[in-house]
Amino acid sequence: MAKDILGEAGPHFDELNKLRVLDPEVTQQIIELKEECKDFVDKIGQFHKIVGGLIELVDQLAKAAENERMKAIGAQNLLEFTAKQRERKKKKTERSPPAATPGTNSRKENAAWKVSG
Repeated sequence: MAKDILGEAGPHFDELNKLRVLDPEVTQQIIELKEECKDFVDKIGQFHKIVGGLIELVDQLAKAAENERMKAIGAQNLLEFTAKQRERKKKKTERSPPAATPGTNSRKENAAWKVSG
């Protein structure tokens, strides 16, 4: 039985007359497959580097977008604050008595204004 299996597989001699267990055709296919696998692994490594660079770039863009968003929020808050401050100032000037210029308002008028205002 062992002789039958060995007979089917058959030892082979290569071009250097070395005894080989595998058929030379199979050996060549194995070598080609090994080279293809090496090429594939190299391409996967290149792909990994490219994707890593892309991820880094997207992270930088995300940080820049977040910074711009925060600047916009700050500008919007400043604008709202300025508008409210302007409104308060306007209300305050409407409530306060007019500035007395010499000879235009008497003390009685200013006193009346303070009492009513």
